Amino acid sequence: MAIVLITGGTGLVGKHLTKLLIKKNHEVRILSRNPSKKNEFKWDISRNYLDEKSLVNIDYIIHLAGAGIAEKKWTDKRKKVIIDSRVESANLLFKKVKELNINLKGYISASGTGFYGTVTSEKIYNEEDTHANDFLGKVCLAWENSAHQFKNLKIPLTILRTGIVLTKQGGALEKMKTPIISPLGSGKQYIPWIHIDDLCNLYLMPIENNLIGVYNAVAPEIHNGISFSKTLAKVFKKPFIPINVPSFLLKLLFGEMANILLKGSRVSSKKIEKNGGYSFRFSILKKALINLT
Repeated sequence: MAIVLITGGTGLVGKHLTKLLIKKNHEVRILSRNPSKKNEFKWDISRNYLDEKSLVNIDYIIHLAGAGIAEKKWTDKRKKVIIDSRVESANLLFKKVKELNINLKGYISASGTGFYGTVTSEKIYNEEDTHANDFLGKVCLAWENSAHQFKNLKIPLTILRTGIVLTKQGGALEKMKTPIISPLGSGKQYIPWIHIDDLCNLYLMPIENNLIGVYNAVAPEIHNGISFSKTLAKVFKKPFIPINVPSFLLKLLFGEMANILLKGSRVSSKKIEKNGGYSFRFSILKKALINLT
C-alpha cells in the first residue's frame, strides 16, 4: 500500500483516480483550497501555504491541478492563470518536499498533447519531439519543467502528456454530444483521445509498476474531426450533418482558444505500449464511446 497525495483530486480525472487508488488499497490524500473531508488538506498557492500534515509519510505525489484550458477566452490575464496554476503549484510542492526532506518514491505530473502544439499535419508526434512555440506548447513546457526540478532531489519522475479525456459525465464528451453533430472547421484536424479508465490505469503504473519517464497518454486509434464526429453520432444515435461548422465562427466565439478545436496532430502511443508494457482496455474509439453511453 502506498500513501498518495493528489492535487486536483476533486476534478474530473482526480475523482476517478481517487476511486481507483482506494480500490487498489492505497491511501489517498487530497490538497484542496476548501477541504471538507477527512482526507482533504488545505493549500493556498497565492499565499504559498500548504498544510504540512498532508506530506507526512507520503510515497507519491500526483500533480493534476491546473486551471481549465478551455473554460474561458485566452486573455492575457487568463493565460497567466493557466500557466501559474500549474507551475506555481508545482513549485510550492517542490519547496515543501525539499524543505521537509521528504523521501518521495515518485512525482507524477500531468501534461498535455498540446506540448506538440495546435497544428494539423501528417507527422506522428512522439515523446522525443520538441515542444511547439505556440501558447499551449509553452504552457506544457513550463508545466513539465516545473516537474523536472524534482529530479534534482533524486526523485523518480513520470509525466503523462494527455489527450482529450473521454468520460461518461462532464468533460469534453458532454460538450460534443450536441443534438446535431457536425465536424468543426476543416474536419481534418486530428483528435488525440483517451478513455478515463485507461488514463487512471496509466497513473497507477508509476506506483505499482515503476513506470518512469515521459509518455503520451493517448489511445492507439487515430481519428480526425470528421471520423470522430461520425463515430460519435453513430454511437449516441444522433444525426450527423456533413456541413462543417465554419472556422471563422468558432474564432469569433472563442478567439485564439478556437485553435484547440480547429487544429490537432497525430500523437503516438507506441512508447507507453512497448516500453511501458501497457495494454489499452479501450484502444478503439467506438468501443470507448459505447462504454460511456
